[in-house]
Amino acid sequence: MITLRSARVAAALLLPIMLGSAHAVVNLPALNVDTSQTTVSGLSSGGFMANQLGYAYSSTFSGVGVFAGGPYMCAGHSNYTACMYGATISVGMLSTMQADLNNWSGTAIDDKARVAHQKIYLFVGNSDFTVGPNPMNGVATQYSNNGVPAANLEYVRRNSTAHVFPTDFDSAGNNACGSSASPYISNCSYDGAKAAFSRFYGALEPRNDSPAAANYIEFDQSAFTSNAGMAPTGWVYVPASCAAGAVCKVHVALHGCQQNVATIGDKFIKNTGYTRWADTNHIVVLFPQTRIDTTSHTTAASGSLANANGCWDWIGWYGSNFAQRAGSQQLAIKAMVDHLSSGSGSTTGGGGNGGGGGSTALPAPTGVATSGATSTGMTVSWAAVTGASGYNVYRNGSKANSALVSATSFADTGLAAATSYSWTITAVASDGFESARSAPATGTTSSAGTSTAVCTTASNYAHTSAGRAHVRLGITYANGSNQNMGLWNLFNSTTLKQTGPNFYVVGTCP
Repeated sequence: MITLRSARVAAALLLPIMLGSAHAVVNLPALNVDTSQTTVSGLSSGGFMANQLGYAYSSTFSGVGVFAGGPYMCAGHSNYTACMYGATISVGMLSTMQADLNNWSGTAIDDKARVAHQKIYLFVGNSDFTVGPNPMNGVATQYSNNGVPAANLEYVRRNSTAHVFPTDFDSAGNNACGSSASPYISNCSYDGAKAAFSRFYGALEPRNDSPAAANYIEFDQSAFTSNAGMAPTGWVYVPASCAAGAVCKVHVALHGCQQNVATIGDKFIKNTGYTRWADTNHIVVLFPQTRIDTTSHTTAASGSLANANGCWDWIGWYGSNFAQRAGSQQLAIKAMVDHLSSGSGSTTGGGGNGGGGGSTALPAPTGVATSGATSTGMTVSWAAVTGASGYNVYRNGSKANSALVSATSFADTGLAAATSYSWTITAVASDGFESARSAPATGTTSSAGTSTAVCTTASNYAHTSAGRAHVRLGITYANGSNQNMGLWNLFNSTTLKQTGPNFYVVGTCP
């Protein structure tokens, strides 16, 4: 049934098409999404990035498809040439990469245990000399080493197939299957998009070989990123059923180097087959876009390089955290996925939020606010989420807490004076799975030597639970000042004034 709201959404989505070729770029829509079925795939640098997203955000992506990519963090330790051109990924290299996964699990990336619940699709041509089978063998081994069972991992190698995205239909301007040439999309008598979707979602409805032009939408990508390697606009395909309010799935399709819209037009968006299957199977396809960046950047292990081919960042052009959740391109894509999935009626379905592992899904916290600004700190608070065992706090996209926060506030410290920051919060279920991030709350620290006092009157129990006080030998003490507040219980009520990050004094508020 089409509601008034869904009709408005549909009208908004059709607006750019109705305006003709000189259409206006619109905001990315918020749709009804089953977040337990969010998946990602990509070719070449897009394959590397899909792999990175799957490890870094394993609680978000239930399926990962890698077309001619390489292992997680390969170029974080070796020159990028050791991760492509048919290079063998040694046991020692895999061990070094695994150490990153082990050390970052649950902090810089999601819990690596969730990867074992993902559905993995891998593809490479045996005539691919750009990346080639050897790096892809490393990808397969890395997934096996992280617990992905054979039943969940499909690895396809095709003869007479070069470095291309494979389809089973002809499209104008495409290259031959055995030739690694622009636009790197070929009729190889093999439907790669169908194979990946079938791995992720099971049996599919027949595809629509003529998806409606009105379903392709150019959106403002700059709202999610200021990264030098990303274009100001991206594209999304929204089937009519999804625009009308049906609960749909989201798939992120990542182009390779020299495959963005600025280089090859809409070929990757329209000629790969993703949208043909998406149209009849209620799948929204997000096509984020890179741009050519001719500025030279210092990379993790490959020296100083420009990103002249508009590749996704699997080398470290835009920071040493490129493969972590805080990596700027990863954050941008995750933010797009979260926004797409934020429509009224979105659900976590039967699989939960976390790689199809049957996890407990929680909503994102609400009511996030900042207060108590000092020159070096800020208190962030939020409304409790039923069923949460704790919370994580993210400052400017990076995790700010070292241990799970049990209260509904957090005193963030070590900040710069007179500086604006943005915080988001996630709720964490008892099984360790995180919710989506909350809407951001911003705050600006005070200039050095000034502070903004916040007074709170509550029971000693509440002060302790919120981190404003602590208990020693049955007596409650205000944090920082160590002033005696009396017995730790539900009935003693005390007024505390915050005079610094996690520093409180008793009874001095007017």
